[in-house]
Amino acid sequence: MAVLLPHQARVLILFNPFAGQAYNLKQTLESAADIWRSKGWDVEVRPTKAPGDATVQARAAAEQGYDVVVAAGGDGTVNEVVNGLVGTHVALAVLPVGTVNIWARELGLPMDLHRVANAFLTAQLEQIDVGKAGQRFFLLMAGVGFDGAVTAKINPLEKKRLGVFAYVKQTLQLAWNYQGVRSFICIDGTRIRGRILLIVIGNSQLYGGIVKLTADAIVNDGLLDVCVIKGRSMLVAPLRLLSVFTRRYNRDPKVVYYRARQVQIKGKKLLPVQVDGDYLGTTPMNFEVVPQGLWVLVPKSVDKSLWKDGNP
Repeated sequence: MAVLLPHQARVLILFNPFAGQAYNLKQTLESAADIWRSKGWDVEVRPTKAPGDATVQARAAAEQGYDVVVAAGGDGTVNEVVNGLVGTHVALAVLPVGTVNIWARELGLPMDLHRVANAFLTAQLEQIDVGKAGQRFFLLMAGVGFDGAVTAKINPLEKKRLGVFAYVKQTLQLAWNYQGVRSFICIDGTRIRGRILLIVIGNSQLYGGIVKLTADAIVNDGLLDVCVIKGRSMLVAPLRLLSVFTRRYNRDPKVVYYRARQVQIKGKKLLPVQVDGDYLGTTPMNFEVVPQGLWVLVPKSVDKSLWKDGNP
């Protein structure tokens, strides 16, 4: 059931002053916040100071009685805020000022901050699932294998300078020599062995803000969608990805697609892991869904394909 914000909602905007190519970010966010203040909301705009600070501040905001914490930054900032809010009654909202802004794109939000602020004026509160990789929560997806290797190699300064093209550059550099790794996967008791190129464990649908590797994912169904791409070399990846994009999983023996509550991945060789676009570590690692673990602020224009029965 949808829940509305109180009339005098307490809102904390946490912004990453180094996100993307944002210019005069504080002033722009204050202008967006004024739209909410005009409705009677009590809005504070506060910068983060270091990696992990958004998690600390979001958790403190939950203890201090805020109603909403707004992540104004890239997907990394959103992930940090999520890790401070899971299990609380405080809702996540986003103002997209980062490199890719996948969650904002999932919701169908415009990239203009003032239009986003207006869209949230009539938003409602909903509970959604989150994923958990080891001890780290994720809102969007976890990637194991090739994309984990890509994120591990990303230079933060290059990411700031090139944006999404930093990922494209690193992808092309690694693809020629990347080899599938023999691994063991257990998906809700179903065992899979083989050379693994990539595993995407999705709570939502968009991958990289462009394509849908877990196109059937629903954010409030109590499950994670798991797409496993096997193979010896990334040179065959285009054929595998074609099967994924056309949703012909059952016609390609090198691609398997599951919906699951728990996933365990291990093997003799370590596989790199990323969550929500940032490098996390290596396997062995356990992944699980946390049903209805997070409150989110959802505008009326939300993409209904993300929700069970099409109803947020």
